[in-house]
Amino acid sequence: MRPAHIALAALVAAVWGVNFVVVEIGLGHFPPLLFSALRFLVAALPAVFLVGRPKVAWKWIVGVGLVLGVAKFGLLFTGMDLGAPAGLSSLVLQIQAVFTALFAFVALGERPGRAKLLGMAVALAGIGVAAVDEGASGPLAGFALCVAAAACWGVSNVLTRKAAPPDALNFMVWVSTVPVLPLLVLSLVLEGKERDLAALRGLDWAGAGVVLYVAWVTTIFGFGAWGWLLRRHPASSVAPFSLLVPVFGMSSAALFLGEGVSPLRWCAAALLVGGVALTSLSPAESAPAPSATVAATSSPVVPAADSGAGPLPSGAAAGEDPAEAPRGLDQDPDIVLSHGTRADRP
Repeated sequence: MRPAHIALAALVAAVWGVNFVVVEIGLGHFPPLLFSALRFLVAALPAVFLVGRPKVAWKWIVGVGLVLGVAKFGLLFTGMDLGAPAGLSSLVLQIQAVFTALFAFVALGERPGRAKLLGMAVALAGIGVAAVDEGASGPLAGFALCVAAAACWGVSNVLTRKAAPPDALNFMVWVSTVPVLPLLVLSLVLEGKERDLAALRGLDWAGAGVVLYVAWVTTIFGFGAWGWLLRRHPASSVAPFSLLVPVFGMSSAALFLGEGVSPLRWCAAALLVGGVALTSLSPAESAPAPSATVAATSSPVVPAADSGAGPLPSGAAAGEDPAEAPRGLDQDPDIVLSHGTRADRP
């Protein structure tokens, strides 16, 4: 990767990591479900009129929208509202890689190899250490909701893999249209009309700023830049930068929110990041190949040249090493789109 591309990948990881701090600030202005609804509303409008028509079937857009937008972000924002620290949340959410591998095994027949199984065990040990640390210093309910949010993220990653969107930004913008109404209804029922109206009446520049950040900077810029990098470099070159997200999340939470990081939490971070790295970067053993008849009737894999980036020279992007030829988004969504759907992350 060129130095400029490395800098861009690191910038996206920083944007996604700092996003947890911004969410923490935003929860001081809005109830969690209303905040999540506003974030998707602003992410979808006016972008939905600029990205073109959906490039995958609506069933995938609705499915990912409900699981990722309503369940994952609803649980995450509520967990943070209940007291889960921003830095810890950015770390715990990375367990999604383990859930993704588990659900991919069940739904897609992807058998994890020994290295991936070891990584899952190490990451789960990290979650255990984090739970012990949080139980000693904070509410376990918020921590549990963050773990549940990571599980929902794992489900959405498998759905995204099945959808195989050729354009990550187009997909995320259309997915963002789905959660708005369900989240608003849930907010009215669970958080109350009075609390929602009070938050909207009290909207100030700080509140508007956090909504714009989580919608436009985290989602539009983050997904757009990440997808641009994935169209020009192998997933194995881009994906490791996503491991910087909890590093930026924990450091920015300590810097801007004054969150302390205990030795036990550092231990949990090392285990989680190391385990996620093994889980995400180790190849899975594919299920037995389908028969020629089945293969002939299956949907074709989207070629890299059709990934929505515009025309690219054959074999590699102009000026790039042929070894870093662009890859399709379908190649490793466990990594590619799991941090791509942080389309907000939160």
